[in-house]
Amino acid sequence: MSDTSYEKLAAVLDTLPNGFPSTEDSIEIKLLRKIFSPDEAELFCDLKLSFETVDQIAARTERPLQGLEDALLTMKGKGQIFGVDLGGINIFKMVPWVFGIYELQLPHMDKELAEMCEEYMKVYGPQFLANKPQLMQVIPIESEIKGVQEALPYEKVSNIIENSQSMMYFDCICKKEKNLIGDPCDRPMQVCTGYAPIPGVFDDHPYGKTMNKEEAYALLDKAEEDGLVHLTWNVKSGQFFICNCCGCCCGVLRGINELGIDASKVINAHYYAEIAADECTACGVCADERCQVNAIEAGDDAYRVIREKCIGCGLCITTCPVEAISLIRKPEDQIEIPPTDELEWYTKRAQLRGVDISKYT
Repeated sequence: MSDTSYEKLAAVLDTLPNGFPSTEDSIEIKLLRKIFSPDEAELFCDLKLSFETVDQIAARTERPLQGLEDALLTMKGKGQIFGVDLGGINIFKMVPWVFGIYELQLPHMDKELAEMCEEYMKVYGPQFLANKPQLMQVIPIESEIKGVQEALPYEKVSNIIENSQSMMYFDCICKKEKNLIGDPCDRPMQVCTGYAPIPGVFDDHPYGKTMNKEEAYALLDKAEEDGLVHLTWNVKSGQFFICNCCGCCCGVLRGINELGIDASKVINAHYYAEIAADECTACGVCADERCQVNAIEAGDDAYRVIREKCIGCGLCITTCPVEAISLIRKPEDQIEIPPTDELEWYTKRAQLRGVDISKYT
């Protein structure tokens, strides 16, 4: 049963829009064995990408109701599935490998798992990050887009914060993984944030700490000061996280820096930076200390932005001593409008990958 269960789970994950490619040494099966028991793998395969109550899952799958909720709560606690307590009513859904199971392993990540994830990234990264719609979109430093053009709601940090009633912060899974494999980053680790439109969602969270709006803004301001890029899900509505990312640890930004994938495929960016050559003093702060994707290079007398590599985060602007850098909104014909919500994102990604997800939606 064991091998069959994990192979079945791997096939389901690869049928989901995000994919879960096989490898020559079956590292993906080893990962699943590390995270799931055979019974948990089988139960995962019976879930959907949309939330269901325990009664709905039992009725649809013909699984016995007795013990089902306990099993699902255990899986939620082990970071295998996603679940929410709606005032005493639990709802559950399956999640892809990324964004999903991998990130939910934060409290369970050990050196062995970190090494396996790092190895799998070599295969998973190229197939996932080179396919659209992009997983992430950049949210520029908000103070730098005010004079450009009125930003759309999904381009503003404040929109996510102001529309949330529950907020928390927690360790970055990417930084934790890099620490465990002996390649730590010197930037702060507690920089990932979660948001929900329902009060109390993150109360007593096992690995996150709740915060209020003022604390959320302060955390993001500190992230900007530390040179971290604000990234969120590439949808118009329903964003539930803001990651604050560095180019050395972030699995997404490493797709650009280490895997060599074109930045426009990896990240949806609505802006780009531009350096005024006649004002630049060639101090190099923007290139050496701020840019997380190596999109700025030295010229003869001034630095210049490599337009096709720039992700429009705005980090280079805030520390320019002569204010020679500005953020420019892309022409409308170059802007990729994000999918409306989670379901549209899944649907578009599934269509582009040629997989049928109707069974799971």
